[in-house]
Amino acid sequence: MGFLSKEENKVIEVPTIQIRPNKTQPRKVFDEDELRMLAQSISTNGILQPLTVRRLSQSEFELVAGERRLRAAVLAGLSKVPCVLIKCTDKESAIFALLENLQRSDLNMFEEARGISRLIRKYGITQEEAAIRLGKKQSTIANKLRLLKLSLEDQDWIIQAGLSERHARALLRIDSDELRKEMLSRIVAEGLSAKDTEDQVMKLLCRATITQSPKQEKRFVIRDVRIFVNTINKAVDTMRLSGINAVSKKLETEEFIEYTVKIPKAEAVETQKKKSRTRTA
Repeated sequence: MGFLSKEENKVIEVPTIQIRPNKTQPRKVFDEDELRMLAQSISTNGILQPLTVRRLSQSEFELVAGERRLRAAVLAGLSKVPCVLIKCTDKESAIFALLENLQRSDLNMFEEARGISRLIRKYGITQEEAAIRLGKKQSTIANKLRLLKLSLEDQDWIIQAGLSERHARALLRIDSDELRKEMLSRIVAEGLSAKDTEDQVMKLLCRATITQSPKQEKRFVIRDVRIFVNTINKAVDTMRLSGINAVSKKLETEEFIEYTVKIPKAEAVETQKKKSRTRTA
């Protein structure tokens, strides 16, 4: 991304009718009261921070950053707005629009996630590249994208209730749509904090569901994957206490959790021999 030239690297007046919206604008919700207040401020003081645009043709420009200011300017009755003209690709324009909203904290958690998802899908970049460009950790990007697994109804409910991203991540751990909605309703009704929500979700997931098989045998279904992870960790710790230098490596992605456990064969055989000698002594 770069400015067109030294001469054009200056603020220019552009008719609002010639500015097209950014197709990749991540923000979809604009508070009407805030826009009216901004329009009143613009009517009194003018636009203090120019918009950023790129040229589409001789008479058309695409908005790169500043949609709130453009909307408010139109409400205030302005026919022209101050703009900085830059030269950038479609991909750079999308990244710039997302970055501006992130830096201004203008996006809710789901708008941010959808903006990142759109960047990755449309321009074929990896989560790692998106993280570098947006100045975030790759794990943060993965967690943001996971939020989109919640239904649109749940997303709207979470935003309307003013819940945090931590609330949303806790709800993601519930696979059942029905149970998730019940928990969400309880969070809103009881005003549960994020910590309380995590505790309640943990209790729900750790509660075994008992079903009866045709042979009347009890079968327990454990819903929280952390129970299995803890079992693996305990097994590795037990081997180490027995003198086996077992090494475990955990890799967690958006799709799966992978555990690799390496057990030195010689140490395992020697430990088994010691146990055998102890039993026969």
